[in-house]
Amino acid sequence: MLSKHTLQLEKRERVGSRYAKRVRDEGKLPAVVYGHKEEPVAVAVDRKLALRYFHAGERIFKAAIDGGEETTVLLKDLQYDYLGTNVIHCDLERVDMEEEVDSSVHLNFVGECKGEKRAGAVFVHPMDTLHVRCRVKDLPEAVDIDITELDAGETLFVKDLTLPEGIKALDPADRRVCAVTWTNAAAAAAEGETVAEDAAPEVTKQKSED
Repeated sequence: MLSKHTLQLEKRERVGSRYAKRVRDEGKLPAVVYGHKEEPVAVAVDRKLALRYFHAGERIFKAAIDGGEETTVLLKDLQYDYLGTNVIHCDLERVDMEEEVDSSVHLNFVGECKGEKRAGAVFVHPMDTLHVRCRVKDLPEAVDIDITELDAGETLFVKDLTLPEGIKALDPADRRVCAVTWTNAAAAAAEGETVAEDAAPEVTKQKSED
């Protein structure tokens, strides 16, 4: 989905870590625009505004460099600092709304799974994003997953997801998206269930929003 926001980009004449730090100190985010057989261009964008759009799930923008002609760009990658907390750079790829691209979309888990209401059961989601292939104009900001009927001991895999028309999942079909697992064997036994060896909740490290 094309964002209603336009990214106003400023061309950077100097590149390198020292100059990138100066850009960030000015409240801007270093970036590069590339693709469509054109030369890559080092740019900067208002950091606060850009991250607000990115964290809201927006991926496709109209962009203008130094107030020039607008082009369509896709947010291709965000680079974080060594702590994995602060965004320090982004890659913007020139695209056409009709072309097919590989990208990632946020997974939005909707509802409260019934299995979580059972004592000793907990909902886990090892995946927060899904890698997909689709036309640029069909790329959603997020994919909603209804988890209300997910019971204790049940798992949803990539192959179980119902995706919007025209969107193909690129992650392995047997990759676990989410599950309701027992916290331990005692909790399962109390409910008359058993715990599979690999059913313990997974702990995933997530980058915090900057």
